[in-house]
Amino acid sequence: MYDSLWYDSLIKPIFQPQAWVFSSVWVFLYTLLLVSVILYSLTITDKNKTGGYVCLIVHMVFNLLWSPVFFLLHRIDIALLIVFIMLFSVILMIICFFRVSKLSGLILFPYILWLIFAAYLNYQILILN
Repeated sequence: MYDSLWYDSLIKPIFQPQAWVFSSVWVFLYTLLLVSVILYSLTITDKNKTGGYVCLIVHMVFNLLWSPVFFLLHRIDIALLIVFIMLFSVILMIICFFRVSKLSGLILFPYILWLIFAAYLNYQILILN
């Protein structure tokens, strides 16, 4: 999926986790996201849920774009912008989800923390290279 020679040649921050950490964390976070979406979807309410679904779709589109932009196009700068869009969309998603189901919103807080960390790593790689 990605150019490992290019990625391996990059200067990375000293606190860059190993690859297996990334995959483990993303599995955990996607599980939380799935649980959150299920709770949101199954909550019976008279409130409009469209905003939450729009935020989810926007987030997933940019989430899917990040890897090709970073690893295939080698555009660390655009990838950083994408992370910020992802972060903003998840913040809006949490607000929308929280209004319908407090638990569905709260479940996404680890996701926000990881995206902040991912943005910082992306920024550091941009600065170092």
